[in-house]
Amino acid sequence: MSSLTLTLIQTALHWENKQANLAMLEEKITGIKERTEIVILPEMFSTGFSMQPERWAEKMDGPTITWMRRMAQQQRIILTGSVIIEENGNYYNRLIWMLPTGDYGCYDKRHLFAYAGEHEHYTPGNKRLIASVKGWKINLQICYDLRFPVWARQSPEGTRDTAPEYDLLIYVANWPEKRSLPWKTLLQARAIENQCFVAGVNRVGADGNGFAHSGDSMLIDPLGNSIFHKQHDEAVATFTLQKENLEQVRARFPFWKDGDTFILSHGE
Repeated sequence: MSSLTLTLIQTALHWENKQANLAMLEEKITGIKERTEIVILPEMFSTGFSMQPERWAEKMDGPTITWMRRMAQQQRIILTGSVIIEENGNYYNRLIWMLPTGDYGCYDKRHLFAYAGEHEHYTPGNKRLIASVKGWKINLQICYDLRFPVWARQSPEGTRDTAPEYDLLIYVANWPEKRSLPWKTLLQARAIENQCFVAGVNRVGADGNGFAHSGDSMLIDPLGNSIFHKQHDEAVATFTLQKENLEQVRARFPFWKDGDTFILSHGE
């Protein structure tokens, strides 16, 4: 069975300052001592959770994507996190899955955080992105998506004989401290109900609107047990996951086979 090594970067962000954020993150990434394969950054890592996309958005050939490509190639890693992208006159909170080859995949945040007015500035996505690495399937989602279990549910069109759709679920976030209990609880719930590993990477510190973030980045196993949890402080944490452990859980407790069959609509 294969293994997969992840590095979670929990950090404070410089408010709406791309140059400072990219320089800070480059220092953290190049400072990783352990061998790693995937490096996970928070949501909107180059700006913070900004509602000014008309000011900070860039194209897919812009400076942040160029930086991600350079870092992935230089460090021989997969680098992921979300950034503000403009495309065809629309703004997206877009997760980039940057490969060391320079190729990439994209996921546009489906559930926009109306409580903060995100839906007034950004266009929602309508398609999930499940990446493949070394035989692992990885479902990539963003922050507020965490509150909507159907969007993460395994094998939405499957049957009892269909294998689980993915093995690892990743959430990148700017989740405020005042709602940290739902963040931690729902991360564990997603791991338990989907019988998968879950990584949630959040920021720390106050943003430009004065909202505090406690981090609470977590790595959770398929039974809901916490492998890693860091509160308040910055952290660069690397862990190796074993596919064998996941398969043992699914074989011993094949709850996924009894899930309800349903069709997940990807409507506009």
